[in-house]
Amino acid sequence: MANPLPPIPVKRYFTIGEVGELCGVKPHVLRYWEQEFTQLRPMKRRGNRRYYQHHEVLMIRRIRDLLYDQGFTIVGARNKLQEVGGLEQAVSDVDAPQVQQAHGSGSVALVAAEGARAAGQLPAVGDLQALRKELFEICELLAESA
Repeated sequence: MANPLPPIPVKRYFTIGEVGELCGVKPHVLRYWEQEFTQLRPMKRRGNRRYYQHHEVLMIRRIRDLLYDQGFTIVGARNKLQEVGGLEQAVSDVDAPQVQQAHGSGSVALVAAEGARAAGQLPAVGDLQALRKELFEICELLAESA
């Protein structure tokens, strides 16, 4: 990627203009992608104004990478995201109860998997198991320090 994307600020909701700047695409492209990718469901408020959450911004960056950098078609990118979504669901089914118990909320493994996907790498099953073990160790350390 010749022009790196800016970092995503820490905030709850982003307007379509902000997302366009963060992801390097125009608002009309984002509206089109909402029709093509069921994973994109921004919240709509008064006057049909769209508000995207952090995970949707990450998803848009992933879609952009698949379409613009890796040369996927819309259908190919949709299939790739569904394939990755199935992997994410399998990881969350296994890890979510234990990670929530140790961490308190959310699945840390899903955040790590999202980071790997954003970098264009899908972890192998052995890597996921090693990552899971490492995350549990981190959770235990955090619980001890609290």
